[in-house]
Amino acid sequence: MEHLKLQGKLRSRILGLHYKANSGHIGCSLSCIDIMISILKFKEPSDTFILSKGHAATALYAILNETGDIPGEALETFYKNATTLPAHPAPLKYGAIPFATGSLGHGLPLAAGIAKAKKLKPSQGISYVLMSDGETNEGTTWEAAHFAIAHKLDNLVVFIDKNGLQGYGNTADILGDTASAKVWEAIGFDVAEADGHDVSAMLAIKQKLTENKNGRPKLIIANTIKGKGIPYMENKMEWHYLPMSETQYHEAVKKIEADYNC
Repeated sequence: MEHLKLQGKLRSRILGLHYKANSGHIGCSLSCIDIMISILKFKEPSDTFILSKGHAATALYAILNETGDIPGEALETFYKNATTLPAHPAPLKYGAIPFATGSLGHGLPLAAGIAKAKKLKPSQGISYVLMSDGETNEGTTWEAAHFAIAHKLDNLVVFIDKNGLQGYGNTADILGDTASAKVWEAIGFDVAEADGHDVSAMLAIKQKLTENKNGRPKLIIANTIKGKGIPYMENKMEWHYLPMSETQYHEAVKKIEADYNC
């Protein structure tokens, strides 16, 4: 309950961005915004964050506006000509967005490299990365994972937004559950699972893992619902792609305001 109003406020902001731009990729932003709150509202200045699932850019833009990293007037240009805030994040202007992440599967390699660089300069903070469960199907993910293990990157914290859906179906039906705790534990990660919509729970798990300087990279599997908060979007693959009509937009905002007391 402590973070409920902020969760609702950012959901409303995300919906507004998509409605004004008549754009898709709504469901994936709603599934991961609570994870981003647990990272970006509470990170230290020396920490870095990579959004690997770049199609959830509106969630990133919404919270960076909340933290003061993206001004309101810039937010209003989302998806417009000459914007610095395109449909996938681009590091054109904002220091809080260090890399472009349009193609999936590259965020973990980037974050692992950052974590290694931080190890070379002690007290340089934590390297966070947020991935989709679909990205765990990709080869570069596993190369980076083994790099992190070999280099004892216990300053790397990986969040997986496990909503069970990817571009063309259920993740379990495509290449199996490669976002499984058993898989990541077996190769050498410290792993925990959390409700990906419970900010307080994720903060507690994150603190416990990061305090354990044992040479093992950290992974939090955040179990989420695609389209969380909007009943007609929840667990529906099509809301990876569809824009909202005017009626759908107003219905969604009304629901968020009622449920999140915002």
